[in-house]
Amino acid sequence: MNTALTQSKAALDKLERERSETLEKVENLRTDLRRMGEPTADETDMDTYEREKTLALVHSLERKLESLDRAIHLAQNGAYGICEQCGERIDPARLEILPQATLCLRCQRQFEQRNRRAIAL
Repeated sequence: MNTALTQSKAALDKLERERSETLEKVENLRTDLRRMGEPTADETDMDTYEREKTLALVHSLERKLESLDRAIHLAQNGAYGICEQCGERIDPARLEILPQATLCLRCQRQFEQRNRRAIAL
């Protein structure tokens, strides 16, 4: 097996493991939310805070799942590790830390700056 194919398979395996672990975390948090039940007028502020915190974490993990799905799709098509914006290779250290990254660090920063400006307007 050639080196590029081996690396691609390893990346896909890592992404799928990360997706599976993230999905398990989401399911566990959703179970916790169901156990908490709906907030009532008698609930303490701490209970409400914990529920809101858990909901925010679920939403964050759902966004991560979307990113992982996108990266898996790219890996299946041989485009994993290539910046979707500029076409340059994404630093392997970045992919090690954030396997679902589809933008190089420079393009990611530009993306975030545009979003901050749009929100400020």
